[in-house]
Amino acid sequence: MDWNTYHFDELTARKLYEFLKLRVDVFIVEQDCPYPELDNLDQESIHMAYTENGRTLAYARLVPGGVKYGLPSIGRVIVHPDARSRGLAKQLLEKSIDYILKEWKADEIQLQGQVYLKGFYESFGFVPISEEYDEDGIPHVDMKLTKNKM
Repeated sequence: MDWNTYHFDELTARKLYEFLKLRVDVFIVEQDCPYPELDNLDQESIHMAYTENGRTLAYARLVPGGVKYGLPSIGRVIVHPDARSRGLAKQLLEKSIDYILKEWKADEIQLQGQVYLKGFYESFGFVPISEEYDEDGIPHVDMKLTKNKM
Protein backbone atom coordinates (compact mmCIF):
# COMPACT_ATOMS: atom_id res chain seq x y z
CA MET A 1 0.00 0.00 0.00
CA ASP A 2 1.88 3.03 -1.32
CA TRP A 3 1.18 6.65 -2.18
CA ASN A 4 3.80 7.98 -4.59
CA THR A 5 4.46 10.99 -6.75
CA TYR A 6 6.29 10.82 -10.06
CA HIS A 7 7.71 13.36 -12.45
CA PHE A 8 7.08 12.33 -16.04
CA ASP A 9 10.70 11.37 -16.67
CA GLU A 10 10.64 9.05 -13.64
CA LEU A 11 7.80 6.96 -15.06
CA THR A 12 8.68 3.61 -16.52
CA ALA A 13 6.88 2.64 -19.71
CA ARG A 14 4.92 0.08 -17.67
CA LYS A 15 3.82 2.63 -15.02
CA LEU A 16 2.86 5.24 -17.63
CA TYR A 17 0.85 2.61 -19.52
CA GLU A 18 -0.92 1.63 -16.28
CA PHE A 19 -1.87 5.27 -15.55
CA LEU A 20 -3.05 5.93 -19.10
CA LYS A 21 -5.03 2.69 -19.24
CA LEU A 22 -6.86 3.56 -16.01
CA ARG A 23 -7.64 7.04 -17.31
CA VAL A 24 -8.92 5.73 -20.65
CA ASP A 25 -10.89 2.87 -19.04
CA VAL A 26 -12.79 5.26 -16.77
CA PHE A 27 -12.96 8.64 -18.51
CA ILE A 28 -13.44 7.42 -22.07
CA VAL A 29 -14.90 3.89 -21.87
CA GLU A 30 -16.89 3.86 -18.60
CA GLN A 31 -18.17 7.41 -19.05
CA ASP A 32 -18.70 6.88 -22.80
CA CYS A 33 -16.90 10.13 -23.54
CA PRO A 34 -14.52 10.23 -26.50
CA TYR A 35 -12.01 13.03 -26.03
CA PRO A 36 -8.26 13.55 -26.57
CA GLU A 37 -6.81 12.00 -23.41
CA LEU A 38 -3.22 12.67 -24.46
CA ASP A 39 -3.09 16.46 -24.19
CA ASN A 40 0.65 17.20 -23.75
CA LEU A 41 0.20 18.15 -20.07
CA ASP A 42 1.54 14.89 -18.66
CA GLN A 43 5.14 15.79 -19.42
CA GLU A 44 4.99 18.89 -17.18
CA SER A 45 2.91 17.32 -14.40
CA ILE A 46 3.35 15.42 -11.18
CA HIS A 47 1.53 12.09 -11.18
CA MET A 48 0.09 11.13 -7.77
CA ALA A 49 -0.87 7.48 -7.41
CA TYR A 50 -1.92 4.92 -4.83
CA THR A 51 -0.77 1.38 -5.57
CA GLU A 52 -1.86 -1.77 -3.82
CA ASN A 53 -0.62 -5.25 -4.70
CA GLY A 54 1.01 -3.87 -7.82
CA ARG A 55 -2.18 -2.17 -9.12
CA THR A 56 -2.86 1.54 -9.37
CA LEU A 57 -6.14 2.14 -7.56
CA ALA A 58 -6.15 5.95 -7.31
CA TYR A 59 -4.54 8.59 -9.48
CA ALA A 60 -4.45 12.36 -10.02
CA ARG A 61 -2.42 14.64 -12.24
CA LEU A 62 -1.02 17.78 -10.64
CA VAL A 63 -0.30 20.48 -13.20
CA PRO A 64 1.97 23.41 -12.29
CA GLY A 65 0.68 26.97 -12.61
CA GLY A 66 1.18 28.50 -16.02
CA VAL A 67 0.87 25.18 -17.84
CA LYS A 68 -2.92 24.69 -18.14
CA TYR A 69 -4.19 27.58 -15.99
CA GLY A 70 -2.42 30.45 -14.33
CA LEU A 71 -2.79 28.52 -11.07
CA PRO A 72 -1.61 25.01 -10.22
CA SER A 73 -4.38 22.52 -10.87
CA ILE A 74 -5.55 19.03 -10.02
CA GLY A 75 -6.98 16.90 -12.80
CA ARG A 76 -7.65 13.37 -13.96
CA VAL A 77 -8.84 12.52 -10.43
CA ILE A 78 -9.74 8.86 -10.55
CA VAL A 79 -10.34 5.81 -8.38
CA HIS A 80 -10.34 2.37 -9.99
CA PRO A 81 -13.88 0.88 -10.08
CA ASP A 82 -12.70 -2.06 -7.93
CA ALA A 83 -11.58 0.30 -5.15
CA ARG A 84 -14.45 2.77 -4.90
CA SER A 85 -16.17 3.43 -1.56
CA ARG A 86 -12.93 2.91 0.37
CA GLY A 87 -12.15 6.57 1.00
CA LEU A 88 -9.36 6.67 -1.57
CA ALA A 89 -10.79 9.70 -3.39
CA LYS A 90 -10.72 11.72 -0.17
CA GLN A 91 -7.14 10.64 0.57
CA LEU A 92 -6.12 11.39 -3.02
CA LEU A 93 -7.50 14.94 -2.87
CA GLU A 94 -5.95 15.57 0.55
CA LYS A 95 -2.54 14.39 -0.66
CA SER A 96 -2.82 16.32 -3.93
CA ILE A 97 -3.75 19.56 -2.17
CA ASP A 98 -1.01 19.05 0.43
CA TYR A 99 1.59 18.44 -2.29
CA ILE A 100 0.68 21.60 -4.21
CA LEU A 101 0.53 23.81 -1.11
CA LYS A 102 3.79 22.53 0.39
CA GLU A 103 5.98 21.59 -2.58
CA TRP A 104 4.92 24.37 -4.93
CA LYS A 105 4.20 26.91 -2.16
CA ALA A 106 0.90 27.75 -3.86
CA ASP A 107 -1.83 29.82 -2.24
CA GLU A 108 -4.54 28.76 -4.70
CA ILE A 109 -5.44 25.64 -6.67
CA GLN A 110 -7.83 25.33 -9.59
CA LEU A 111 -9.69 22.35 -11.00
CA GLN A 112 -12.25 21.52 -13.64
CA GLY A 113 -14.71 19.15 -11.99
CA GLN A 114 -17.65 17.16 -13.17
CA VAL A 115 -20.79 18.78 -11.74
CA TYR A 116 -21.89 15.62 -9.93
CA LEU A 117 -18.67 15.90 -7.85
CA LYS A 118 -19.12 19.58 -6.99
CA GLY A 119 -20.14 18.83 -3.37
CA PHE A 120 -17.15 16.51 -2.97
CA TYR A 121 -14.75 19.25 -4.06
CA GLU A 122 -16.56 21.85 -1.94
CA SER A 123 -15.92 19.64 1.12
CA PHE A 124 -12.20 20.45 0.66
CA GLY A 125 -12.82 24.19 0.36
CA PHE A 126 -13.08 24.54 -3.42
CA VAL A 127 -15.66 27.09 -4.60
CA PRO A 128 -17.18 27.41 -8.07
CA ILE A 129 -15.65 30.13 -10.22
CA SER A 130 -17.68 29.46 -13.37
CA GLU A 131 -21.16 28.56 -14.41
CA GLU A 132 -21.80 24.95 -15.33
CA TYR A 133 -20.76 24.13 -18.91
CA ASP A 134 -20.60 21.16 -21.22
CA GLU A 135 -17.18 19.57 -21.70
CA ASP A 136 -17.25 16.63 -24.12
CA GLY A 137 -20.89 15.91 -23.31
CA ILE A 138 -20.47 15.98 -19.49
CA PRO A 139 -21.49 18.94 -17.28
CA HIS A 140 -18.43 20.57 -15.63
CA VAL A 141 -17.67 23.54 -13.40
CA ASP A 142 -14.38 25.34 -12.73
CA MET A 143 -13.50 25.56 -9.04
CA LYS A 144 -10.79 27.20 -6.96
CA LEU A 145 -9.35 26.59 -3.52
CA THR A 146 -7.76 29.51 -1.67
CA LYS A 147 -5.33 28.53 1.10
CA ASN A 148 -6.39 31.20 3.61
CA LYS A 149 -10.08 30.29 3.12
CA MET A 150 -9.67 26.57 3.85
